[in-house]
Amino acid sequence: MKKMDFAKGIFVLATGFFLAAPVNAQVSDEELAKHPEFTSSGYLVYPEPANIKYTKAPAGYKPFYISHYGRHGSRYHHSGEEYTYLFETLAKADSAQKLTELGKQALAYTKVLVDEAAPRKGDLTQVGVKQHEGIANRMSKNFGDVFKDWNIGGKKITPYVRSYASTSGRCIVSMAAFIGELRSLNPKIHSELISGKSYMKFISAFDWGKLDYSKVKTYTDESDKLWKNVNPQQFLEKLFNDYKYVANNVDTNGFYNHFFEIATSLQGMDKPLLDEIAQAAKVPADTFVNLFTTEEKIARWKAQNAWWYSLEGTSPLINRPDGLNFAKPTLQNILEEADEAIALDTSINARATQAPIAATLRFGHDATLLPLSALMQLPVANAKVSDLSKLHEQWNDFRIIPMAANLQMVFYKSKNKPILVKILYNEIEQTLPIECKAADKTQCPAAPYYRWDDVRNFYSALLKN
Repeated sequence: MKKMDFAKGIFVLATGFFLAAPVNAQVSDEELAKHPEFTSSGYLVYPEPANIKYTKAPAGYKPFYISHYGRHGSRYHHSGEEYTYLFETLAKADSAQKLTELGKQALAYTKVLVDEAAPRKGDLTQVGVKQHEGIANRMSKNFGDVFKDWNIGGKKITPYVRSYASTSGRCIVSMAAFIGELRSLNPKIHSELISGKSYMKFISAFDWGKLDYSKVKTYTDESDKLWKNVNPQQFLEKLFNDYKYVANNVDTNGFYNHFFEIATSLQGMDKPLLDEIAQAAKVPADTFVNLFTTEEKIARWKAQNAWWYSLEGTSPLINRPDGLNFAKPTLQNILEEADEAIALDTSINARATQAPIAATLRFGHDATLLPLSALMQLPVANAKVSDLSKLHEQWNDFRIIPMAANLQMVFYKSKNKPILVKILYNEIEQTLPIECKAADKTQCPAAPYYRWDDVRNFYSALLKN
């Protein structure tokens, strides 16, 4: 049997699982064992959907505007220093003749990463570029009316797309890839690409330095239980031939965790780098993530999953909304720009003089998208779990923040009828905890469609709390 390409193989498995399960489905240890790539947390390659059938819009309604927030696509590991740390630790052990044969292969592997990956720390890969091109392509094809020319008084007016990106290079390149694909499908689309420090207040307001839950005992007691299940010894014995040397010279937990993150990030790397690793180490690139047993992967992921949940999620153990509050400026921007697009669309005078706003696109980070999805009370991110050992049964970081994760709000209109909206998360329709306030309940649409007035009022009230 021909060996499956490393990155492509993980991609196919991820796609199949996500299509087979609802976006907020439970996940068991047995399922994680079948799909160990999910234990990579936010490094999971985007689970591209295929053959999804969306719920038909109510009679007479057509889409006219999309509001979007997307995480950048697959990237190199964020820290060049961690690439270097792994290499230098192994090189020091090699000089002391303390490496096994696998350890020597790992040394060659980390040398390639120091030379080729560390200089590009945090940069988008071509795998990441393709993810955003794919999302843009499906957006255009699934909601084609949004990007068609308007005909006003016999004159065609080309739609306008406004795009914002974090000042991070990987987000700017993600934006360029997305817009490039939209324009390949309609070259006449007018696009504005925006990035700058002044826009970070709603693109990426999260401040890592302002969250410290290390002294919240209700959280640390539960979290510590999970981290105690993470034991690096068996893994380290595969690389080093003298555990006494390791105990005296290696930060065992640090080395283990950095190696795990970098090895799991390989699924988003481009094939030339994977080939270079295989050539230097004399083994396939995926050998290094498979040095971790399935049980080790699952144990570490459960602890990492709980960290994300507690840092920026709806954890009752923290009992304060600090993490979610960082997403409020983003949600406020979403409401304001949607109202602008709707006002332009419904004003005859404005329509005659200004291009319609077809879409507002935002390209940022997991640290904004995760709390945004929780703040908006989407099913994928709204679990309330106090027993972190059971968190994975209701809340999974890999479903919320894989590479290129995205939120799409699709707006629909019909003559003399209320504006409707539906929300997609990673291109899958969502239900919302929002009640229809129409006086005539026969005018209430069925989920996943909601009246925009109800959605806007619900989130506006939430922002005031």
